[in-house]
Amino acid sequence: MTTLSGMTETTIPMLPCRTSLIETTVEFYTALGFATTYLQKSPYAYAVVERGAVELQLYGMKEYDPASSHSGCYVLTEDVDGLHAAFRTGLKAAYGRVPARGLPRIGPLKDMSYGVRQFLVTDPTGNTIRIGQPISEDQSHRPAPKETFARALHMADLFADSKQDLAGAAKIIDRALGLTDEQPTPVQKLRLLVLRGDIAQRTGDAERAAALLAQAAALPLDAEERDVAADTLSRLAELRS
Repeated sequence: MTTLSGMTETTIPMLPCRTSLIETTVEFYTALGFATTYLQKSPYAYAVVERGAVELQLYGMKEYDPASSHSGCYVLTEDVDGLHAAFRTGLKAAYGRVPARGLPRIGPLKDMSYGVRQFLVTDPTGNTIRIGQPISEDQSHRPAPKETFARALHMADLFADSKQDLAGAAKIIDRALGLTDEQPTPVQKLRLLVLRGDIAQRTGDAERAAALLAQAAALPLDAEERDVAADTLSRLAELRS
């Protein structure tokens, strides 16, 4: 950002890290292509990682609980698809797989209702980095659609990926899938089932996740529907692997 005084300021996120996980967390960012420019273990844990213009600083906390973390930051890019692919490649090389649940993990690419295409990546100590690319000049939140299943998807996405309220997102989807007087389109049903299966995996309900994802995989889709749902189908394959 350039100010009226002509000076340029830079914002650097400072993120908490469980002290015992400082090296593990640095290794995670190394897998994403970050360079470690500073690392100390005493008198307190502190690290700095950088990738291009993005700098993150991590400070140690002995009693920090990664499972209850709500910390993170947002990174804007001009190539969100390229970064998502690069991060997945780096994580697979480092971990032997692309971690889609638990800690650490990387989420799917999604076109959000507020005009941004984004994905979430969460490090071993629970910090969530949102990485997005504007796909519309209007980044304000759109009104929720009125149609039943479009509205359910809109709200569930916001709860799961913006608010990170998995229980709230699950309730929205379960209510929609339980309706008997209305039916979603095949693509809507696929998206609802995959998101609900993703949530079940992330909350440790492996049996339900497997059932939901199997149901999603069995849905008949024509070529046009598969093209429209390409991001969701990729996530489905990843969650079932």
